[in-house]
Amino acid sequence: WRSAGAERYLMRHETADPLLYERLHPGRSLPERIARLKILKELDYQVGTGFMVGLPGQSAETLAADMELALELEAEMVGIGPFIPHPDTPLGGAPGGSVELTCLMVALTRLALPYALIPATTALGSIDPLGREAALRAGANVVMPNLTPRKYRPDYQVYPNKICLGEEATECRGCITRRIEGIGRKVAGDPGHNFLWLRPEGDQPNTVELG
Repeated sequence: WRSAGAERYLMRHETADPLLYERLHPGRSLPERIARLKILKELDYQVGTGFMVGLPGQSAETLAADMELALELEAEMVGIGPFIPHPDTPLGGAPGGSVELTCLMVALTRLALPYALIPATTALGSIDPLGREAALRAGANVVMPNLTPRKYRPDYQVYPNKICLGEEATECRGCITRRIEGIGRKVAGDPGHNFLWLRPEGDQPNTVELG
């Protein structure tokens, strides 16, 4: 993929708590996931990692570790979204994550990784009509419109009540543009690469020290 022209690869670590990771992914381990992320870095991808906020068993310490892992990886992109339980899964009865805590983690991650691409996720917009706007105000700088043809969208619902299932791609683009401009922001016309990924090797890293 990289030699064919792909420049970005998103693979969230989901949680930096090794025990919680293994409970969520039986037979898998967090070190395996991290090793794969490091391979992607070696291939010169803009690497996206990230985590869910509000997972059952998650703690404040877990969230701090999530951010520290993104720092360690010098991630070019960090996806931070609320946990939304799907009723047909083992966690179907668990409470979901909140907009407030998710946006707090977006803000803290923005301070720690000033040049990172941080999406205002569709999941936030699915639990709050203004969730994506809240994330943009908190420090997010990416919005990803759904380009899947409308007839296929109902076949991919990783959580209930996902927004924009009945819209075509052109409608999604127009809607998102209006929402972004509605809070005083502009839609960029460039590819939106992580600024530091474009800089020569050895230049300033995409991190700040946490004291």
